[in-house]
Amino acid sequence: MTIDEIAADMASKASQIEPLGKTLLFSLDDQQMLIDGTGQANLVRVVSGRDVESDCTVRMSIETYGKLQRKEIKPFMAVASGKIKVKGDMSIAAKLKKLT
Repeated sequence: MTIDEIAADMASKASQIEPLGKTLLFSLDDQQMLIDGTGQANLVRVVSGRDVESDCTVRMSIETYGKLQRKEIKPFMAVASGKIKVKGDMSIAAKLKKLT
């Protein structure tokens, strides 16, 4: 699964929910995807650079992301085991269940 495939899938899902009201950065291995929910819709795009600012950052491997999407692991267990790291506004991270 590539970052572009992940972003396309995420854009489809994010368009179906209310705007997050904030920004959420996914750092998947060495690639990044930003969900900007500050406007009237959630916009998803692949971004580059280390200085991408967001209200919340979620770090995981692409492999872990795939397992979450396939429901092979639960988000809470992935966080508890250190496979997912969350930094910033945790209330945004709580909305991720709607995106999986």
